[in-house]
Amino acid sequence: MTPVTIGPATLHLGDAYTLRPALGFHDADVLDPPYLIRATGGGRYRKRRPMMDQIVAEQLHTGFDMAIVNPLLCGAAIVFAHNDQLAQLLSLAQGQFHRHALCVWQKTNPQPIANKHYRPDVEFYVHAWNRGYHPAGDLAELLRVSRITSPRGPARFGHPTTKPDALMTKILANVRGQSVCDPFMGTGSTGVAAIRAGKRFTGIEHNPAHFETAVARITAAVAELERADAA
Repeated sequence: MTPVTIGPATLHLGDAYTLRPALGFHDADVLDPPYLIRATGGGRYRKRRPMMDQIVAEQLHTGFDMAIVNPLLCGAAIVFAHNDQLAQLLSLAQGQFHRHALCVWQKTNPQPIANKHYRPDVEFYVHAWNRGYHPAGDLAELLRVSRITSPRGPARFGHPTTKPDALMTKILANVRGQSVCDPFMGTGSTGVAAIRAGKRFTGIEHNPAHFETAVARITAAVAELERADAA
């Protein structure tokens, strides 16, 4: 499919593992790929909330190939992962990038389930960087822990694992450079934050429904920026 261009954003519908290597170097890759999680259980709570069923239907519980995190294609990589993926991800970061940090999104409204684990009150992401691409921002922005409410209802945009706008705005404030790629774009939260931060954005999403949502959200973000520039 021909990419969709919206202002400084270019969106691709297709497979990340095929498309990302062909898109060349970006200052930062920001990824929220499929987590490796146990997708059974949940009891009565799960019956009332079909989010986990959607995760299974969309194969968002099977993990991802970490070879897509390539230090030759990005100055820095910010990668979300489940607790059970951290050992491999941290090993990759230490072996292939100059430095890295383990960061935490602490949810102020975690789901009231544990499923034979700890409650999902935090999510982890690793920020790894090469020389010259160290984290940006002032002291107030250079925090490794962010206490932010998890999206509910319409703020999920029909996606079971949408990241909140406030979190992605904080993360993009820590990204050095002007070009950002998200190979697992989902509904476009990274793209919206990148546009608002004045950066160029490239997104890849394989699910047509989520892709269309991302197109609509990023179109609105670009229009918002253009109105602000014209004011």
